[in-house]
Amino acid sequence: MGKKDKKDPRYRESTKESDPVVEDTKYGKPLTYDKNFKGPIKDRSCTDIICCLLFVIFIAGLVVVAFFAFKYGDPRLLIYPVNSNNELCGYGKQLGKPYLLFFDLVACGRMGVGVFVTGCPTPQICVSACPTENNLMLSTNAKTDLKYCKDGVDAATSTKTVNELTSDEDCARYWFKSRSLINRCVPSFLIEVLENGANLADEISSSGANASDASGISYDSSVMEAGLNVYGVFLKAKEYGEKIIEDVVTAWWMILIGLLLAMIFALIWIIIMRWIAGFMVWSTIFVFIGLFGFSTTWTLYQYYQLKDSDQSFHIQFSVIQMDMSKPKLFLAFGIISGVILLISLLILLFLCSRIRIAISLIKEGSKAVGTMMFTLLCPIFPFFLQIAVVGFWLTVAVFLASTGRNQSFEFNNSTEYKFPNGSYNYDSIKSASSQFFGAACDNNDSLSSSEFCTFLKNQEENFAFYSQIFNLFMMFWLVNFVVALGQMTLAGAFASYYWAFQKPKDIPAFPLLASLWRCFRYHLGSLAFGSLIIAIVQMIRVLLEYVDAKLKGKENPVAKFFVKCLKCCFWCLEKFLKFLNKNAYILIAAHGKNFCTSAKNAFMLIMRNIVRVVVIDKVTDFLLFISKLVVVAFAAATSYFFFDGRIEFLASFTPSLNFYVVPIVLVTLGSYVIASCFFSVYEMAVDTLFLCFLEDLERNDGSTEKPYYMSKDLRKILGKKNVIAPSEKKEF
Repeated sequence: MGKKDKKDPRYRESTKESDPVVEDTKYGKPLTYDKNFKGPIKDRSCTDIICCLLFVIFIAGLVVVAFFAFKYGDPRLLIYPVNSNNELCGYGKQLGKPYLLFFDLVACGRMGVGVFVTGCPTPQICVSACPTENNLMLSTNAKTDLKYCKDGVDAATSTKTVNELTSDEDCARYWFKSRSLINRCVPSFLIEVLENGANLADEISSSGANASDASGISYDSSVMEAGLNVYGVFLKAKEYGEKIIEDVVTAWWMILIGLLLAMIFALIWIIIMRWIAGFMVWSTIFVFIGLFGFSTTWTLYQYYQLKDSDQSFHIQFSVIQMDMSKPKLFLAFGIISGVILLISLLILLFLCSRIRIAISLIKEGSKAVGTMMFTLLCPIFPFFLQIAVVGFWLTVAVFLASTGRNQSFEFNNSTEYKFPNGSYNYDSIKSASSQFFGAACDNNDSLSSSEFCTFLKNQEENFAFYSQIFNLFMMFWLVNFVVALGQMTLAGAFASYYWAFQKPKDIPAFPLLASLWRCFRYHLGSLAFGSLIIAIVQMIRVLLEYVDAKLKGKENPVAKFFVKCLKCCFWCLEKFLKFLNKNAYILIAAHGKNFCTSAKNAFMLIMRNIVRVVVIDKVTDFLLFISKLVVVAFAAATSYFFFDGRIEFLASFTPSLNFYVVPIVLVTLGSYVIASCFFSVYEMAVDTLFLCFLEDLERNDGSTEKPYYMSKDLRKILGKKNVIAPSEKKEF
């Protein structure tokens, strides 16, 4: 090995941080000086064109799926109920029977809230009108009194007795006087409770309603009340929902003021972070060390005080039981505290300069955000775009879900497909669209048994199913694309800030708009590529969640174990890919290279500085967590004192509300969203400046030809200097 040439641009002198500079390892060569690089390059070309074309094709596919969903779907069909044979009430075979009647509504309610998940096991039939009276079928009743029976069951001509018909659940044993609620026959006394807030027990008693199970065992009033009380979940939800909406309408402008105050406070907090970041980090570190130092000292002191005593106590955790003496307990806690204290001191000793770098970068991030205030508005547009994407996905999903049900509003009332005598004209039907033919299959028994009808129904169901999968995948892709667009736009703006030698003089005009233009003009393909990878992983995670749900209740622990492991692995993979993608977008914004090259360069740059990366990441996460907590706590406390009337000079503005907690919760949640948006900009600023800082260290050496672009504070920490005449350049 020859002596290193100090003139070699890859050579670095030792610094206070004493980081060995990797010259040529498995993580690649350090970057070399490029005299043409002065920040985000303007002369660049389009990247990842094939992926951009693929993205456009998939968007076109989504448009086609949405077209068929909107053309052949109708959300009203999701409101209409289906009977036990999965037939839509009011359409097809059940034409003229738009209401759903439950044979044993009390038995459904006795299942508890699980009935809303698993469904009611009692038979359900479509009826033309809800019952207008209370009735309970006894053995003395005539078979003609059985008004509500399954399709195909004629009680009057049946050879079974009344008890047999009701015991076999061919006919309803009882029914209540009912009214229609979302096309379901709901007992009138339940609706009285819903509308007027009446007592359920009193309503059951006054209505004279009686009921029994299918075998004829009568329900007493307490059983009926317990069985029907589960529907009070919806009754109470409606009552509370109306009061909550009333409170929101009353205090909406006060809520907006609260959110505006949270926004102003978050902005002020970001600006002052440049002065308090160091204090927050160092004070937390010293408090942490102080607490564990005290814990170690106190527990070991207690051990020495009690080591000769026989005091003991019994500990039980589930199936684990043990007896432990107090001295041994204090000794165990003392050892644990001492180990943590020792590790903390070693970390502080060896990572002190890196922590100082992290703090300095956080301060620089605050300066960057303060210099380019419009960056704080950047998350607003991606936020609303994501809401629009999710809303579009939900809309298409609802319309697609309705295409899988037996439907056709037009066909049921149309004579175009019938002969004058009312029978179906099969030739006309076969020439019609598959949507109408599917309805004809349902409306005619002889036609519904044909192979063509079976094939057609299967194809329709398959189309809806695969379209839902495609729609979900596109939702993931588009949401991640919007996130990537926001990240790359901010990265381009903050890279322009870092690579400006004299700040803010050398910062280009409108850096945020210029960065956004470069994203749309050159890098849509790269954005699509990165977001596609994340979307694929998220779809795999959805599949694993589906498999995990299917395995619940199954006696297959090995399969469950592997599914849990896969879920954990893909969760970690998604987090890693999001981290790598964000850093790739930073390098794309700065250098204009394609996604794979930028991702590789970002990974290599990170691995060459892995310790710095871990420290800056964790310190930034900690500060952002504290900052969000402060903003949310400020908004929550302010809204609490105001709506509770504790601010005397504003007491006259305090509204009269049903639930004072409603506006407080809304302000708290809204302030969290605002803080997340604002501090996501701050986090992107720190990440971008950090990668630029690592590049600056490798590209430049502080000479006249290759001056450092980092701040004076960072150069001081690293023991670096710019050898440059003050008359030539003014240091920042």
